[in-house]
Parts: sequence; C-alpha cells; structure tokens
Amino acid sequence: MSAEVKPGYKQTEVGVIPGDWEVKSFAEIGNIKTGPFGTSLKAAEYYAVEGVPLVSVRDIGEGKLTFDEHTPLVPSTVVRRMSEYVLNDGDIVFGRKGGVDRSAIVQKHQAGCFLGSDGIRMRPLKVNHALFIAYQLQRNEIQAWLLKNATGTTMPSMNQAILRRISLPIPTKAEQEAIAEALSDADALIESLEQLIIKKRQIKQGAMQELLTGKKRLPGFSGEWEVKWLGDLFSFSGGYSASRDQLSSEGHCYLHYGDIHGSSKMIIDAKEDYQNIPKLNIPLKRIAFNSFLKDGDVVFVDASEDDEGTCKYIVVVNKDDIPFIAGLHTIVAKSKTSELTHEYRRYCFQTADIHQQFLFFAVGTKVSGISKTNIPKLTLPVPPFPEQAAIAEILMDMDSEIEVLEVKLEKARHLKQGMMHNLLTGKIRLI
Repeated sequence: MSAEVKPGYKQTEVGVIPGDWEVKSFAEIGNIKTGPFGTSLKAAEYYAVEGVPLVSVRDIGEGKLTFDEHTPLVPSTVVRRMSEYVLNDGDIVFGRKGGVDRSAIVQKHQAGCFLGSDGIRMRPLKVNHALFIAYQLQRNEIQAWLLKNATGTTMPSMNQAILRRISLPIPTKAEQEAIAEALSDADALIESLEQLIIKKRQIKQGAMQELLTGKKRLPGFSGEWEVKWLGDLFSFSGGYSASRDQLSSEGHCYLHYGDIHGSSKMIIDAKEDYQNIPKLNIPLKRIAFNSFLKDGDVVFVDASEDDEGTCKYIVVVNKDDIPFIAGLHTIVAKSKTSELTHEYRRYCFQTADIHQQFLFFAVGTKVSGISKTNIPKLTLPVPPFPEQAAIAEILMDMDSEIEVLEVKLEKARHLKQGMMHNLLTGKIRLI
C-alpha cells in the first residue's frame, strides 16, 4: 500500500512533487551536443601557446568546471572553424568516459571554452534557469541513475541517448531562480570557508618554515640550536607486512602506509581514533616487539608515488599502550633520547630542508621512498626543550583553529545536501 500523498502534491515517476510542478525529460529541457569526433580535430590542434581552454573529463568536477596549467588550449583558428563546439555561459557539460556521474556548469568567465571530443554539453532552453538544472544534476539520485544506466564495464560511458532519458521535476522559472539563489548562497558559504582554510594552512606553513628552522625566534629565546643526526635521536625498524585485503574491523589496530598518505593529521590517537583504525586479526605473539607502536613513536612511509608523499609521517599517541601494529611500507622511529618533546615531533619534520633531505636519499622511479638505512643520515635542528614547547603550542593553536573551520565546513556541506534534497524535489517551497 503506497503512502498517502499530502494535499498540494502528486505522485510521479520521479517521486512525490508539488502539484504545480512538471516532470520533463532531459531532451525537453535543453539541446544536447556531443564533442567533435575522429579527425575533425587533429591531436596537434589540442595544444597552443594561446587560445581557449579545451574542456575534457578531467576538468569536470562536482558542479564546477576547473582549469589549470595542464589544460590544453585550442587556437582561435580552430575555434572559428568549429564554432558549434564553443561553450556558452550556462551550458552544462558531461564526460563521455569515466566519471559519467559528474557534471559542471560553464560560468560566465569560462564562456568561450571549447568542448573536447570526450565531452557532451547540454544547453538549457531559455524557459529554464541553467543553474537550477545544474543543481538538479548534482542530486544523489540523479548521479546514481547516471552510473546505473551508463554503458561499458571497465570504463562507464555516457551518450546522448542515455542523457535524453533523465527525468527531472521542474517548477516555474521564477521558483527555479529562487531555489538556485538559495543553493548558490550555500555554495558561497562553503567556498568562503574553503578559501579561509587554505589561507590558514598557508599561514601555518609559513610559520613552520620560520619557527622550526630558527629563522624567527620567539620572545625570550636566544642562543644556537644543536643539529642532530636522526640516527642519534631515534632507532629505526620496519612494520609487519599485511595487505589491505587482510584488514577488517576485528583484531588489533594496524597502521597501513596508505592511511598515513591519506591522513591530513599529524597524529593518530590509538584511543580516540580506535573505531576508525583498520584492524588485523592476528596473534600478537607473531609481531616483533619493535613493530608495536608506543606513545611518541614517529612512523614514516617508505613508499610513495610522488615527491610530496616521500616524507609523509604521523606521530602516535598511545598513552594507554593499546596494541597497535606498524604495517606495510612503514618505518618506525623510536626515541633513543628525550631531546624531542612529543608535541614538537608533530611538526619538526615538515620544513623544506627536511623535505629536500628525504628527496635526496629517496630511491626508486615509479614508486620512491627512503630506507631504514638512509633515514638515520638526515639531520634535524633541535632547540632547547622550553623553546620546543613554545613553538609546538603556537602551531597546535593554529591546528585547532583550522580544525574548527573544518567542522564548520563539514556542517555547511551537510546543510547544502539537505537543502538540495528538500528544495529540488519541492518538499520545501520558497515561493
């Protein structure tokens, strides 16, 4: 027995919507065109010193079209010859291969860019508000529908025939504009928080380069710092190798090198993060003593696909001595001395000088990393204990400020998702 539809609403193939809304297919909403095929655009014509950006799948994000220094440029001669593929303000673009559930609207400052051969564009009719249609395509239900109906197995593919079958709930243009404006305000808040977080991280990065190298001294501190070999400060050992497939939610905490690469935090707390840490179900007697992670241990990765990840590490907080196993492709640094405070360890390996030392000793081509043999050869400037504590306190305060902003950002994103669900289906009306 179907649920009763409340007054003013009606049941349709896209769900319950307001009685004065219509259900329209994508083909009724706008004109669809596929990017140029075959030899109509030669490979050499994708790149120019000057020209307009060529839109490809890699530029299409969640609602946004983003170009960077790697975006090819199409010369004006090609643009004039193939003007039917020039994109207008308000056009919506899709990729034909790969991320077929993603779409993006062409913004005013991006008008004039060129549709690539791996793209499809939809140009909304003037009776519709382009941004409203773009938001409709970001709904989870629509994205799931696109993935489900895409062709292909290893690489999902999209085409005009599939897109034409999308059905969307459509209100009057005035209500479309009101909904789009409300969601745009939510996006503006999200973007402002994202930009503020980027700015705060840049400020923190600058502060680290000055404070951790002694270029800038805090009030009340003076004198020379000692320079120590890491081999004098730490002993180094490896972890217990287990593949990602062997991990589950049962067993003992296990630190896989991929989880260090994927973390934006400088610490991992065995107690606070316990539920989120992958587990390895194995008898502890099979684990070497040095592979157990103790409070204050520093864990480096010994494998990375890029230079930035070569010096990735994380500091372990484990005051309750919970069994915590160092994993695949990790190097465990255990203190030989008490010359570095636990808090200072979170930051002292993040200077440009340390990074360069890691790169100097890194080996490998496609996958590179530092070895247990070479990491002791790195040097580290070590300030006195009180100065370490003062530096760490400032940087931890900066981290706390960033964390507060990240919580606000996450809440803003959840709020927008709720707004999209309610506004784009008519559950909440603005007009």
